[in-house]
Amino acid sequence: MELNRRTVIAGAAAAGIAASTLGTGTAQAASGGGKPVKELFGTLADGTKVYRWSLANGGTRLKVLSYGGIIQSLEIPDRHGKYANVSLGYDNLAAYVAGTTFFGATIGRYGNRIAKGQFTLDGKSYQLSVNDGVNSLHGGAKGFNTKVWDIEPFTSGSDVGLHLYYTSVDGEMGYPGTLKTKVTFTLTKHGDWRIDYEATTDKPTVVNLTNHTYYNLAGEGSGTIEDHELTIAAGRYTPTDTGLIPTGELATVSGTPFDFRKGKPVGQDIRAGHPQQVQAKGFDHNWVLDKGVTAKPQHVATLRDPRSGRTLKIATDQPGLQFYSGNFLDGTLVGTSGHTYRQGDGLCLETQHFPDSPNEPSWPTTVLRPGQTYRTTTIHSFDN
Repeated sequence: MELNRRTVIAGAAAAGIAASTLGTGTAQAASGGGKPVKELFGTLADGTKVYRWSLANGGTRLKVLSYGGIIQSLEIPDRHGKYANVSLGYDNLAAYVAGTTFFGATIGRYGNRIAKGQFTLDGKSYQLSVNDGVNSLHGGAKGFNTKVWDIEPFTSGSDVGLHLYYTSVDGEMGYPGTLKTKVTFTLTKHGDWRIDYEATTDKPTVVNLTNHTYYNLAGEGSGTIEDHELTIAAGRYTPTDTGLIPTGELATVSGTPFDFRKGKPVGQDIRAGHPQQVQAKGFDHNWVLDKGVTAKPQHVATLRDPRSGRTLKIATDQPGLQFYSGNFLDGTLVGTSGHTYRQGDGLCLETQHFPDSPNEPSWPTTVLRPGQTYRTTTIHSFDN
């Protein structure tokens, strides 16, 4: 008899079984919440200490680094209650510092690409750090993924979590304004992982924060995600040029490999030969969510691994979702489990405003002005 995740967790709680560690095991070993635990993870070349925070609640376990606001591990149980880390990453700080894949990172100031690293705001032109060919990607060469964040743990009722703080000074990576950023990771009593982003500025600027976790619901290092079943509530997507910059078109997904509205295995059409897939070496595009910008998070995507039964549901208030199928993982990176990551061994589902939005005035705006507060929320729910 297979057990539903909620049933396993509830049974553990009823039996009074407490979590003794945050390592591998079954759902019966980590049912409840507790105060987040801090430990030294490593030291940067300049002597700055980097810490790892571990928290567990509702059957979900999360490990977060102060370097880059990185999700170093995300553990959830399968249909039998067996845990696996479903996020790609490394077991040491040096690999994160040297890495270019953004594994698990908090992304800012601007998630995704800005063409030629340039935009104009209120009649003034800005040149950003260029780190992806001629374009700026994920905030530039020293984006938020490379910064050491201040972290404060918290408990609130039945929730546990972390507040992460970083202040980006005026001109950093070419962006105008001093941006004060707060990102909150919360694990709820139901095991949901919620991300709340907030930011304020003292000058007009652009901002687009997101998280860059790579998922493999069978467990990181276990092989391909092409058999994962994916559903995206989007009837359009943004085609790109050879630099993966949107062309400005909002194209229909109907009759193309980009149609995930009814759900299908990731690998079903990944080699269909569509020009956009050939150019990106798979999927690396922004889906235009049917719901648009909403006041509260709405369900937009579901990812399921049929082997383990693990299921991820994503709800967001953002208008776009970047689905990246791990096209550039090339077998040279050794992950947390000691296994190498090859093409298609993980995928990203990044909630966001559309790439290059500062240069497309008809798209939902990413402009933030003094006196305003940037706020956005994404919720990850797990089941089996």
